[in-house]
Amino acid sequence: MCLLAALWAGLFHLGWAVPIIQPGLIAAHGPLMVCGFLGTLIGLERAVALANRLVYAAPLLSGAGGIALVLGIADPAGPILITLGSLFLVLNFVAIIRRQAAMFTVTMGLGALSWLIGNCLWLTSVHVPDMFFWWAGFLVLTIVGERLELSRFSGDLARSQAYFNVALAVYLSGLALGLHLDAVGLRIAGAGMLLMAIWLWRFDLARRTVRQSGLTRFIAINLLAGFLWLGVAGVAWLWFGNPERQMSYDLMLHTLFLGFVFSMIFAHAPIIFPAVIGKPLPYHSVFYVHAALLHLSLLLRAGADLTASYSGYQVGGMLNALAIIIFIANSGYAIARGDPRKSRDFAQRSPDATLSPGL
Repeated sequence: MCLLAALWAGLFHLGWAVPIIQPGLIAAHGPLMVCGFLGTLIGLERAVALANRLVYAAPLLSGAGGIALVLGIADPAGPILITLGSLFLVLNFVAIIRRQAAMFTVTMGLGALSWLIGNCLWLTSVHVPDMFFWWAGFLVLTIVGERLELSRFSGDLARSQAYFNVALAVYLSGLALGLHLDAVGLRIAGAGMLLMAIWLWRFDLARRTVRQSGLTRFIAINLLAGFLWLGVAGVAWLWFGNPERQMSYDLMLHTLFLGFVFSMIFAHAPIIFPAVIGKPLPYHSVFYVHAALLHLSLLLRAGADLTASYSGYQVGGMLNALAIIIFIANSGYAIARGDPRKSRDFAQRSPDATLSPGL
């Protein structure tokens, strides 16, 4: 519900004449996508991994907050519930770090903390354009933390860890400066994202697994495409800093949230969704349709942002939403028609099968 409502609100922001379901939905596009959908998905996967009923408080609260935004329940019910959900996610990561104190768990924990900080600012009426980088930090740190966990299979661990530490330090410095020196902070954070993209391209397993076939190649292609989009987002943040134009803001946000984050979702849905929903999601070659449409439409949208083409911006955004709808449809088709053994066999032999949370 949160994902579909976010897409609907996004179409309105793009200038398409869609009916307004309820007035509050217009301003809820970003919160629904980042908090209602992605935050709940990450919290749910973490809860499944920890296998403790109490840890389900995080996705239950953020999901309830997202539904409150969809239904237009009086403010500040939605933001309060989502903020509480992010607080519980931080507490879940405290438990995870106590079990396994490693750089990758600490990085993902910092991602959860970044989400909590952003939600607290949002709850105190700070506008999303003035704090979106904290929500971005939630997703960036969660994803790169997971990829750091898997980088131990790639060899050259000392160099990989040293390079990652530099990239992480630069990125965190940018986030910390963002509220006080917004243009400087966002540019430093952009430099950090660019360094992370280079680190991912250099050390991630995807460069090796892309030579294989089937689901393994599909995952690798989406990962590599996502790494490229993270680099593009880093360059955009470096270039624009605190954007004054809507098109610049759009480029900074959607190269990251669509290009990077949804590439990760597309890549690992066949592995993570079965763990969450309890049903297999076997790979089918038709998955390349929604992946290709996402990247091609995002190229159109990014080009339109750079050239101030409003029509290209509208069409590109519409096709972005269509790619996600096709992803949902393809996933449902695979669940209904696929062979459960395909997902199970892959999960047993792939390092990427340990990746969490659907990103």
